[in-house]
Amino acid sequence: MKNYKAIGKIGEGTFSEVMKIQNLRDGNHYACKQMKQRFESIEQVNNLREIQALRRLNPHPNILTLHQVVFDRKSGSLALICELMDMNIYELIRGRRHPLSEKKVRHYMYQLCKSLDHMHRNGIFHRDVKPENILVKRDVLKLGDFGSCRSVYSKQPYTEYISTRWYRAPECLLTDGFYGFKMDLWSAGCVLYEMASLQPLFPGANELDQISRIHDVMGTPAEKTLTKFKQLTSLGRAPGLLGSLRNVF
Repeated sequence: MKNYKAIGKIGEGTFSEVMKIQNLRDGNHYACKQMKQRFESIEQVNNLREIQALRRLNPHPNILTLHQVVFDRKSGSLALICELMDMNIYELIRGRRHPLSEKKVRHYMYQLCKSLDHMHRNGIFHRDVKPENILVKRDVLKLGDFGSCRSVYSKQPYTEYISTRWYRAPECLLTDGFYGFKMDLWSAGCVLYEMASLQPLFPGANELDQISRIHDVMGTPAEKTLTKFKQLTSLGRAPGLLGSLRNVF
């Protein structure tokens, strides 16, 4: 990192913080995603899903460009040097009095769908599509933050936490890890509504409230769908959730 100068913090999450940095050689600005986790070896770094996904998906006009991976063996620190965008969709619409124009929304959604199509065709699904992870620079949209991504061919059920609740698909809420790449499309639909209305579509306070809000808008699922959810559900958290939903459905 000696070739870069820190300019300021852009954001911070559970597993990383993002800084605006400047390359001292060429003067260009970049976004530096500094991981909080410490890594033992370059092999462990190269096995990181986010790095594998970005290397596989780059270059694409609607996927964030990864410029460099900086790993310090002595300290175990890892930083991803990516292109710097202007803002994310959340920042773009926050505090606006008037929604984006239909033309602008259509333009952004077309680019988001292109990024998802490219990703899914390459065997990867994102699992955390939300306004904060969709970046824009002028009229160009790029999908970023692949820290939660998985291979579409990986074995179900998935056990780890995924997807911010407001953008989580019903199959993620009602089964113990039996979901697939189509969950990204549900999340994209939620983003579309939010861009067009400036309000989240399903701002659930908890998982039960989340399902209730989805039901209020979408209606009761077909009996076949509910039966499938029940068949896919193991003896974990979800059975209780399904049981609690009897009054909702």
